[in-house]
Amino acid sequence: MIPAAKGHAAPPTLRRSGRHAVVIGHRGAAAHVPENTVPAFEAAWAAGAPWVEADTQPTADGVPVILHDDTLDRTTSGRGPVRRHTAAEVGRLQIVGLPAAGVPTLAALLGRMPAGCGVLLEIKGEHTRPDVAEILRVVAASGHDERVFLQSFELPVLEQLRALAPARPRGLLVERLDPDPVARCRALGVAAYNPGYRAVLQNPGIVETLRSAGITVAVWTCDDPGDWARLTAAGVDAIITNTPAELLAWQSR
Repeated sequence: MIPAAKGHAAPPTLRRSGRHAVVIGHRGAAAHVPENTVPAFEAAWAAGAPWVEADTQPTADGVPVILHDDTLDRTTSGRGPVRRHTAAEVGRLQIVGLPAAGVPTLAALLGRMPAGCGVLLEIKGEHTRPDVAEILRVVAASGHDERVFLQSFELPVLEQLRALAPARPRGLLVERLDPDPVARCRALGVAAYNPGYRAVLQNPGIVETLRSAGITVAVWTCDDPGDWARLTAAGVDAIITNTPAELLAWQSR
C-alpha cells in the first residue's frame, strides 16, 4: 500500500520537460485493477506514475464520488443513476471484480495521494454551480490543492470553474481537434488541451502549435507502444494510459 501524502513535496507538473511524456494512469491502472478504485490508483502510483486520471460526479446529496459512468450498473453492485443515490448508499456498494473495495469519495482519493503525485480530475457530465463549488471545497480541504488539475468536456463546467476560481488552471477535453485549438483555449481561458490520441496522430503538428502558445497537451487514452512512440515524437506533454507500468517500462528502455 502506498502511504498517504505527508509534508509539502513539490507538486508534479503536466508539462513535459525531458525526453519522455508525463505518464498518467487512466482511472488508475485500469487494465489490471478495476477502474476508479483506491487499489487501481495505488497500483499506478506504485508503478511510478506521477499522475492518475479520475472521474467525479455528485451523489443525490451533493457528495463528489469517483465514478465514470452516470449509472452504477457497469462497475458496482448497484443499479440506476449515480445522482439518484446518496453518498451513504453509494458507499455501501461493492465494485465488480473487486468486492473488497468500494466507491471512493473524492475526499478519500485525495487523502490517499502520495507526496509528489497528482490527480487529473475530470468533472464528468453536467454539474450545477453548487456541485462545482463543492468539488473546489473538497480539493482545497484536502490540503493538496496545487496537486489536482481539473478538466472537463463540458463547457458550462469550465465556465463555472472560471467564475468560481479564475486563477485556477483548467483543461479542455475534446474527442476531435477544433479548427483552431489555440483560439478555442484562449476563448475558454484553459491551460491544457486534452484530445483523444488518435486525433493527434492524424495531425501531429498541432502539438507544437499548442505548446508554442504555452498550452499543455495531454492525450487520452493510449495503450499501444507503437502509438506511444509516435506521440512522443510529436512532443505531447502527457499520455493517459490504462497501462502506466508498461508505459513507464517502455520509456525506460
